[in-house]
Amino acid sequence: MDQIYETLLVEVDESGICTLTINRPDKLNALNNQVLDELDQAIDDIKENYQVKSLVITGAGEKAFVAGADIKELSSLDPVSGEKVSKKGQDIFQKIEDLTIPVIAAVNGYALGGGCELAMACHLRIAFEKAAFGLPEVSLGLIPGYGGTQRLTRLVGRGKALELIMTGRQVKADEAFEIGLVNQVTEHSAIDEAKSMLTKIMKQGPLAIKNAIRAVQEAGSGKGFESEARLFGELCGTADFKEGTGAFLEKRKPNFSGK
Repeated sequence: MDQIYETLLVEVDESGICTLTINRPDKLNALNNQVLDELDQAIDDIKENYQVKSLVITGAGEKAFVAGADIKELSSLDPVSGEKVSKKGQDIFQKIEDLTIPVIAAVNGYALGGGCELAMACHLRIAFEKAAFGLPEVSLGLIPGYGGTQRLTRLVGRGKALELIMTGRQVKADEAFEIGLVNQVTEHSAIDEAKSMLTKIMKQGPLAIKNAIRAVQEAGSGKGFESEARLFGELCGTADFKEGTGAFLEKRKPNFSGK
């Protein structure tokens, strides 16, 4: 990646795994306007980079993934600017969710407020055992504004989402796993575990992974089954489908080309 950012670190390894790190450890990686703008640009760059096969999003330092938004910036909002800020965050996080490469949040510490919302925008979440999650916006007289009310409800259900949002309480990694907020808890490096999982995913048919993400995105939309059938049929015309089924019948490992 050629682009240089002031608040992000972006690296791509030889296997095609891109690691995007929110790099403001002295501010617990809080999401201010500059971070959001650079994150928006970085996601666009990643989307256009054919060398990137998967993405890990994490935070710098040992204390925080992202510990929330910049409260000083939020304190100056009025109804018009507040709605604008919310829509901006929603749009950026939706770009992450809409990526058709697998995206894992490696949560190494506090994921609070906008940080929890960022983690939820990723396709999967792996948490270090001492990580903590929460949406404490009600303590500021606000609600989550970057998609948190919607994504948390989808992940943990309406009742649990309302409980966590209305109390603003933090949940530790083990509880986050129990309620379905995270996919895996590790006593080791969350980044290493994320890369290990992505390595397994990247051995599968890349077009199948892409269409799996697209199909799951349609779940609950009213056209999910229709989309699943269309995407399934689309894959039946690919070289990867012929290679995958052929390899199974010939009892060998497939060699997918992404075509």
